[in-house]
Amino acid sequence: MILIPASAVDTGAHAPDQLSAYRAEPVGELRGALVLIHEIWGLVDHIKDVADRYAAEGYLVIAPDILSRGGVTPEVGLELSRLMAGTEEERTKAQPLMRERMAPVNVPEYANWAVGALRSVVDYLVAQPDVDGRIGVLGFCFGGSYSFALAAADRRIRGAVSFYGYPPETAELAHLDCPVLALYGETDERLMQSLPDVTRRMHDAGVQFISHVYEGAGHAFFNDTNKTTYRPEVAADAWKRSLEFLRGSLAPSEFVPPTGA
Repeated sequence: MILIPASAVDTGAHAPDQLSAYRAEPVGELRGALVLIHEIWGLVDHIKDVADRYAAEGYLVIAPDILSRGGVTPEVGLELSRLMAGTEEERTKAQPLMRERMAPVNVPEYANWAVGALRSVVDYLVAQPDVDGRIGVLGFCFGGSYSFALAAADRRIRGAVSFYGYPPETAELAHLDCPVLALYGETDERLMQSLPDVTRRMHDAGVQFISHVYEGAGHAFFNDTNKTTYRPEVAADAWKRSLEFLRGSLAPSEFVPPTGA
Protein backbone atom coordinates (compact mmCIF):
# COMPACT_ATOMS: atom_id res chain seq x y z
CA MET A 1 0.00 0.00 0.00
CA ILE A 2 1.12 3.54 -0.74
CA LEU A 3 -0.07 7.05 0.14
CA ILE A 4 -0.75 9.60 -2.61
CA PRO A 5 -1.21 13.34 -1.98
CA ALA A 6 -4.91 14.00 -2.57
CA SER A 7 -6.35 17.04 -4.32
CA ALA A 8 -7.88 19.57 -1.98
CA VAL A 9 -11.53 19.70 -3.01
CA ASP A 10 -13.87 21.81 -0.90
CA THR A 11 -16.56 19.42 0.31
CA GLY A 12 -17.65 21.42 3.33
CA ALA A 13 -15.66 19.10 5.57
CA HIS A 14 -12.01 18.46 6.26
CA ALA A 15 -10.61 16.36 3.45
CA PRO A 16 -7.63 14.05 4.02
CA ASP A 17 -4.42 15.21 2.40
CA GLN A 18 -3.39 11.67 1.49
CA LEU A 19 -5.09 8.86 -0.38
CA SER A 20 -4.40 5.22 0.40
CA ALA A 21 -3.83 3.07 -2.68
CA TYR A 22 -2.56 -0.32 -3.77
CA ARG A 23 0.34 -0.29 -6.24
CA ALA A 24 0.96 -3.27 -8.52
CA GLU A 25 4.28 -3.30 -10.37
CA PRO A 26 4.35 -4.11 -14.09
CA VAL A 27 5.88 -7.36 -15.28
CA GLY A 28 8.11 -7.17 -18.34
CA GLU A 29 7.90 -4.29 -20.78
CA LEU A 30 5.84 -1.36 -19.50
CA ARG A 31 2.71 -0.96 -21.63
CA GLY A 32 1.35 2.03 -19.70
CA ALA A 33 -0.39 2.82 -16.43
CA LEU A 34 -3.88 2.23 -15.08
CA VAL A 35 -6.09 3.83 -12.46
CA LEU A 36 -8.14 0.87 -11.23
CA ILE A 37 -11.36 1.83 -9.40
CA HIS A 38 -13.05 -0.62 -7.06
CA GLU A 39 -16.66 -1.70 -6.67
CA ILE A 40 -18.98 -0.48 -3.88
CA TRP A 41 -17.25 -2.94 -1.55
CA GLY A 42 -14.13 -0.79 -1.54
CA LEU A 43 -10.47 -1.71 -1.88
CA VAL A 44 -10.87 -5.38 -0.98
CA ASP A 45 -8.46 -8.22 -1.82
CA HIS A 46 -10.39 -9.05 -5.02
CA ILE A 47 -9.53 -5.64 -6.47
CA LYS A 48 -5.89 -6.02 -5.44
CA ASP A 49 -5.86 -9.36 -7.24
CA VAL A 50 -7.31 -7.73 -10.38
CA ALA A 51 -4.61 -5.04 -10.13
CA ASP A 52 -1.95 -7.76 -9.96
CA ARG A 53 -3.44 -9.43 -13.04
CA TYR A 54 -3.24 -6.26 -15.13
CA ALA A 55 0.26 -5.62 -13.79
CA ALA A 56 1.25 -9.08 -15.03
CA GLU A 57 0.26 -7.84 -18.50
CA GLY A 58 2.75 -4.98 -18.30
CA TYR A 59 0.77 -2.17 -16.65
CA LEU A 60 1.71 -0.10 -13.64
CA VAL A 61 -1.57 -0.20 -11.70
CA ILE A 62 -2.73 2.10 -8.93
CA ALA A 63 -5.96 1.09 -7.17
CA PRO A 64 -6.99 3.94 -4.83
CA ASP A 65 -9.36 3.64 -1.88
CA ILE A 66 -12.07 6.25 -2.47
CA LEU A 67 -14.68 4.83 -0.10
CA SER A 68 -13.02 4.62 3.31
CA ARG A 69 -13.37 8.38 3.71
CA GLY A 70 -17.14 7.89 3.47
CA GLY A 71 -17.12 5.11 6.05
CA VAL A 72 -17.03 2.09 3.73
CA THR A 73 -13.68 0.61 4.70
CA PRO A 74 -12.59 -2.68 3.12
CA GLU A 75 -13.69 -4.47 6.29
CA VAL A 76 -17.18 -2.94 6.09
CA GLY A 77 -17.31 -3.69 2.36
CA LEU A 78 -16.45 -7.35 2.87
CA GLU A 79 -19.20 -7.76 5.45
CA LEU A 80 -21.77 -6.04 3.23
CA SER A 81 -20.68 -8.17 0.29
CA ARG A 82 -21.03 -11.34 2.35
CA LEU A 83 -24.52 -10.40 3.46
CA MET A 84 -25.68 -9.41 -0.03
CA ALA A 85 -24.40 -12.72 -1.45
CA GLY A 86 -26.01 -14.74 1.36
CA THR A 87 -29.48 -16.02 2.15
CA GLU A 88 -32.64 -14.06 1.48
CA GLU A 89 -32.79 -13.20 5.18
CA GLU A 90 -29.22 -11.87 5.11
CA ARG A 91 -29.90 -9.82 1.97
CA THR A 92 -33.00 -8.33 3.58
CA LYS A 93 -30.92 -7.42 6.62
CA ALA A 94 -28.17 -5.93 4.47
CA GLN A 95 -30.33 -3.64 2.31
CA PRO A 96 -31.03 -0.94 4.93
CA LEU A 97 -27.44 -1.23 6.13
CA MET A 98 -26.24 -0.72 2.55
CA ARG A 99 -28.38 2.40 2.20
CA GLU A 100 -27.07 3.74 5.49
CA ARG A 101 -23.43 3.06 4.67
CA MET A 102 -23.62 4.41 1.12
CA ALA A 103 -25.62 7.55 1.95
CA PRO A 104 -22.53 9.71 2.70
CA VAL A 105 -20.92 8.86 -0.66
CA ASN A 106 -24.04 9.30 -2.78
CA VAL A 107 -23.98 13.08 -2.65
CA PRO A 108 -22.48 15.52 -5.18
CA GLU A 109 -19.95 16.86 -2.68
CA TYR A 110 -18.45 13.42 -2.18
CA ALA A 111 -18.37 12.78 -5.91
CA ASN A 112 -16.50 16.07 -6.40
CA TRP A 113 -13.93 14.99 -3.84
CA ALA A 114 -13.61 11.51 -5.35
CA VAL A 115 -12.97 12.81 -8.87
CA GLY A 116 -10.39 15.23 -7.47
CA ALA A 117 -8.74 12.38 -5.60
CA LEU A 118 -8.67 10.26 -8.75
CA ARG A 119 -7.06 13.11 -10.66
CA SER A 120 -4.36 13.08 -7.97
CA VAL A 121 -3.69 9.47 -8.91
CA VAL A 122 -3.27 10.61 -12.52
CA ASP A 123 -0.83 13.28 -11.28
CA TYR A 124 1.10 10.53 -9.51
CA LEU A 125 1.21 8.31 -12.60
CA VAL A 126 2.30 11.15 -14.88
CA ALA A 127 5.40 11.54 -12.69
CA GLN A 128 6.37 7.84 -12.86
CA PRO A 129 9.34 6.87 -15.06
CA ASP A 130 8.62 5.69 -18.60
CA VAL A 131 4.83 6.06 -18.37
CA ASP A 132 5.04 8.81 -21.02
CA GLY A 133 1.40 9.82 -20.71
CA ARG A 134 0.08 6.32 -21.45
CA ILE A 135 -2.60 6.36 -18.77
CA GLY A 136 -5.97 4.64 -18.75
CA VAL A 137 -8.75 4.08 -16.25
CA LEU A 138 -10.71 0.90 -15.55
CA GLY A 139 -13.42 0.28 -12.99
CA PHE A 140 -16.19 -2.02 -11.85
CA CYS A 141 -19.79 -1.06 -10.96
CA PHE A 142 -19.30 1.99 -8.68
CA GLY A 143 -15.80 2.19 -10.16
CA GLY A 144 -17.16 1.75 -13.67
CA SER A 145 -19.22 4.91 -13.22
CA TYR A 146 -16.17 6.75 -11.92
CA SER A 147 -14.21 5.55 -14.95
CA PHE A 148 -16.56 7.64 -17.09
CA ALA A 149 -16.33 10.54 -14.63
CA LEU A 150 -12.53 10.60 -14.46
CA ALA A 151 -12.12 10.33 -18.22
CA ALA A 152 -14.53 13.26 -18.66
CA ALA A 153 -12.74 15.32 -16.00
CA ASP A 154 -9.14 14.65 -17.03
CA ARG A 155 -8.02 14.71 -20.65
CA ARG A 156 -4.77 12.98 -19.73
CA ILE A 157 -6.76 9.73 -19.70
CA ARG A 158 -6.23 7.97 -23.05
CA GLY A 159 -8.68 5.12 -22.67
CA ALA A 160 -11.48 4.19 -20.26
CA VAL A 161 -12.95 0.76 -19.51
CA SER A 162 -16.20 0.44 -17.58
CA PHE A 163 -17.42 -2.91 -16.32
CA TYR A 164 -21.18 -2.57 -15.65
CA GLY A 165 -21.03 1.15 -14.86
CA TYR A 166 -23.18 4.16 -15.79
CA PRO A 167 -21.79 7.62 -16.60
CA PRO A 168 -22.90 10.09 -13.89
CA GLU A 169 -25.35 12.73 -15.06
CA THR A 170 -22.89 15.35 -13.80
CA ALA A 171 -20.08 14.06 -16.03
CA GLU A 172 -19.14 16.55 -18.74
CA LEU A 173 -19.15 14.03 -21.57
CA ALA A 174 -18.41 16.76 -24.11
CA HIS A 175 -14.96 16.92 -22.49
CA LEU A 176 -14.42 13.19 -22.95
CA ASP A 177 -12.07 12.80 -25.89
CA CYS A 178 -10.70 9.30 -25.32
CA PRO A 179 -12.26 6.02 -26.47
CA VAL A 180 -14.48 4.14 -24.00
CA LEU A 181 -15.13 0.40 -23.74
CA ALA A 182 -18.24 -0.56 -21.72
CA LEU A 183 -19.06 -4.16 -20.80
CA TYR A 184 -22.51 -5.24 -19.60
CA GLY A 185 -24.54 -8.30 -18.66
CA GLU A 186 -27.81 -8.83 -20.52
CA THR A 187 -29.83 -9.49 -17.35
CA ASP A 188 -28.47 -6.40 -15.56
CA GLU A 189 -31.87 -4.75 -15.97
CA ARG A 190 -31.13 -1.23 -14.78
CA LEU A 191 -28.07 -0.84 -16.96
CA MET A 192 -29.75 -2.44 -19.96
CA GLN A 193 -32.59 0.06 -19.68
CA SER A 194 -30.10 2.92 -19.56
CA LEU A 195 -27.78 1.70 -22.34
CA PRO A 196 -29.69 3.36 -25.24
CA ASP A 197 -29.50 6.69 -23.42
CA VAL A 198 -25.81 6.19 -22.63
CA THR A 199 -25.15 5.37 -26.27
CA ARG A 200 -27.02 8.49 -27.38
CA ARG A 201 -25.15 10.69 -24.89
CA MET A 202 -21.84 9.30 -26.09
CA HIS A 203 -22.79 9.82 -29.73
CA ASP A 204 -23.92 13.38 -29.06
CA ALA A 205 -20.60 14.07 -27.30
CA GLY A 206 -18.63 12.63 -30.20
CA VAL A 207 -17.10 9.92 -28.04
CA GLN A 208 -15.69 6.75 -29.60
CA PHE A 209 -17.92 4.41 -27.59
CA ILE A 210 -17.64 0.62 -27.82
CA SER A 211 -20.19 -1.41 -25.85
CA HIS A 212 -20.62 -5.16 -25.55
CA VAL A 213 -23.50 -7.01 -23.89
CA TYR A 214 -23.05 -10.59 -22.68
CA GLU A 215 -26.07 -12.82 -23.19
CA GLY A 216 -27.28 -14.49 -20.01
CA ALA A 217 -24.86 -12.64 -17.72
CA GLY A 218 -25.85 -10.19 -15.01
CA HIS A 219 -24.18 -7.62 -12.82
CA ALA A 220 -20.74 -8.36 -11.35
CA PHE A 221 -20.05 -11.17 -13.83
CA PHE A 222 -16.29 -10.54 -13.47
CA ASN A 223 -16.13 -10.88 -9.67
CA ASP A 224 -14.78 -14.38 -9.06
CA THR A 225 -15.34 -14.04 -5.31
CA ASN A 226 -19.11 -13.94 -5.82
CA LYS A 227 -20.28 -17.46 -6.66
CA THR A 228 -23.78 -16.19 -7.47
CA THR A 229 -22.88 -13.65 -10.16
CA TYR A 230 -19.52 -14.84 -11.51
CA ARG A 231 -19.54 -16.15 -15.08
CA PRO A 232 -16.10 -17.64 -15.91
CA GLU A 233 -16.47 -17.73 -19.71
CA VAL A 234 -17.91 -14.23 -19.83
CA ALA A 235 -15.21 -12.92 -17.49
CA ALA A 236 -12.50 -14.49 -19.67
CA ASP A 237 -13.88 -12.83 -22.81
CA ALA A 238 -14.26 -9.46 -21.04
CA TRP A 239 -10.68 -9.77 -19.81
CA LYS A 240 -9.47 -10.36 -23.36
CA ARG A 241 -11.48 -7.43 -24.73
CA SER A 242 -10.19 -5.09 -22.04
CA LEU A 243 -6.57 -6.03 -22.81
CA GLU A 244 -7.05 -5.54 -26.56
CA PHE A 245 -8.65 -2.17 -25.93
CA LEU A 246 -5.92 -1.01 -23.55
CA ARG A 247 -3.15 -2.12 -25.87
CA GLY A 248 -4.72 -0.02 -28.58
CA SER A 249 -5.70 3.07 -26.63
CA LEU A 250 -2.44 3.29 -24.66
CA ALA A 251 -0.20 2.46 -27.60
CA PRO A 252 2.08 5.20 -28.95
CA SER A 253 0.21 5.19 -32.27
CA GLU A 254 -3.36 6.32 -32.87
CA PHE A 255 -6.03 4.07 -31.36
CA VAL A 256 -7.63 1.45 -33.64
CA PRO A 257 -10.66 -0.39 -32.18
CA PRO A 258 -10.01 -4.11 -31.73
CA THR A 259 -11.68 -6.35 -34.32
CA GLY A 260 -15.04 -7.69 -33.17
CA ALA A 261 -15.40 -5.34 -30.18
